[in-house]
Amino acid sequence: MKFFHTADWHLGKLVQGLYMTEDQEHILEQFMEAVKTEKPDAVVIAGDLYDRAVPPTEAVQLLNRVLETIAIDCGIPLLAISGNHDSPSRLHFGREMMRQSGFHITGELKLPIEPVKLTDAFGDVHFHLVPYTDPAQVRLALQDETIKTHDDALRAITAKIEETKDPKARHVFVGHAFLTTHGEEKENTSTSERPLSIGGADQASADYLHGFHYVALGHLHQAHNVGNPLVQYSGSPLKYSLSEENHKKGYLVVEIDENGKVDVEKRLLVPKRDMYAVEGYIDDILQHDVCDDYVFVKLLDETVVLSAMEKIRSVYPNAMHVEREFPVLNATETNGASKDRTKMDDYTLFQSFYEEVRGSEAAEATGRLFKETLEELAAKEGERK
Repeated sequence: MKFFHTADWHLGKLVQGLYMTEDQEHILEQFMEAVKTEKPDAVVIAGDLYDRAVPPTEAVQLLNRVLETIAIDCGIPLLAISGNHDSPSRLHFGREMMRQSGFHITGELKLPIEPVKLTDAFGDVHFHLVPYTDPAQVRLALQDETIKTHDDALRAITAKIEETKDPKARHVFVGHAFLTTHGEEKENTSTSERPLSIGGADQASADYLHGFHYVALGHLHQAHNVGNPLVQYSGSPLKYSLSEENHKKGYLVVEIDENGKVDVEKRLLVPKRDMYAVEGYIDDILQHDVCDDYVFVKLLDETVVLSAMEKIRSVYPNAMHVEREFPVLNATETNGASKDRTKMDDYTLFQSFYEEVRGSEAAEATGRLFKETLEELAAKEGERK
């Protein structure tokens, strides 16, 4: 059996105040074309179809068109779960009716989990759809007060699935969580993904999933496996923050043979506009070729650049952010003693300020310019007197 594994579409996403719907439509057109061409046995979406609980109209319309194309026009089963950005009840609504059209979605956790059963020439493949669920909800559903963390919740859910698994079938777990090899803490792969827990541990252990032939995950935006090539994050199909600048975006093609052996292949998608950092002096950047990509610009100029964004957008019309990087202010001498600025002359005060702001002494030419300006001001003050 061959199926496509994707996740984290985040339809309706805003990046720096800009809706990404046009870019998302471009990338999903490629995805739908691949579905039409290769005709997989199923398409799996591991959560975060939308970026927010109440998505904008354009996002709903885009998702509706994609689902209709795959499930109805192509006749390919679609299996999806809600993620931490989605509204579980919204996605769960009408699921029995949609199932008749080949769209199997689980928005809310219902225990025991009834798998979606697909069949190929060698028998059944059972897809266990486990939406993102807060540990408190799992604790309530199982009436188990020992469930406190995401790790506890995953352990309990997988144990429940194991109780009723058909040993003759091949099994795929579809989940939306922050998994690490043994539940150890790690940094998220993207600043655009919100944490699953505030003040607690987000991570859960992949050790609980060894009983599945393949694990299709969503939540982390960088495609990677979790200590095992059978436990995979597909990653998001599009870059949603500068922290994802070096990610290779796409989806996974998964094939399971009659013995449950799995082969995974990464397929890349080409964005309408790339997203990356540009660093340099304003005069040099203005010499670049005009480019529609989404860029985050860091200016190296020591002097103030007036109307910086306006100038940058003459070259990069979709520039998202412009900044000048300054070192952290340090109001003490290197030995820790506070500076007594009341005893400094104007030039020494300028040198001290410049060093605190820029992290280095002013160049000789800069110092000379400041001295000349001071002298001119002093001369004008003398004339007034």
